[in-house]
Amino acid sequence: MNPFKKSDPEDWGMCLVTDRSQTCGRDLVEVVEAALRGGVRAVQLREKDLETIDLYRLGGRLIAVCRAAGASLIINDRADVALALDADGVHLTGKSLPPAVVRKMLGPDKRLGISCHSLEQVRQAADSGCDYLFLGPIFRTPSKERFGAPLTPAIIPEARKLSAAPILAIGGVRACRVPELIAAGASGVAVISAVMAASDPAAAAAEILRLASKSPSL
Repeated sequence: MNPFKKSDPEDWGMCLVTDRSQTCGRDLVEVVEAALRGGVRAVQLREKDLETIDLYRLGGRLIAVCRAAGASLIINDRADVALALDADGVHLTGKSLPPAVVRKMLGPDKRLGISCHSLEQVRQAADSGCDYLFLGPIFRTPSKERFGAPLTPAIIPEARKLSAAPILAIGGVRACRVPELIAAGASGVAVISAVMAASDPAAAAAEILRLASKSPSL
């Protein structure tokens, strides 16, 4: 069984979303391990192109470094892989199984997140029992262009009115934009390239977490 108490997404500050195509040739696990040294408390394994067995093996390596750091490992979409790894939760998309079905599979002690790309989706998620939301794309980013024009930080206060769950802003997030997102009401941010592609992932993660904190001057 997972020996770690599940962490609260309200306190994550940042969730690191993996993308091994953005590591500049470095081993994905080594990049994540560096980010964990920078203070990351939540990692989402999101390598959609991997076969099931390869995703499971990569998840096994990642869960070891996350456990050592006391961080949560969330698996994108694949509840079966999450259960096999005894990971800390599953992150759902619009094409995933319904949240109620996944919750029944996972039980009450795992984290369940969902991606939202509109206020209507936030409204639906609010009724689903999810523990946290990703909201985006907030800024323009090539990886999220299929979801349409950027939502901008202005959507965050409106989303807050619809859901009490922690909201993590995603999409084109860079360290310099983090204070603006927190001021708008985001609980934190979710990032990919800002850490995965950074020359120093530990320093990049630490800076984003500092800016996402309630007292960024510390």
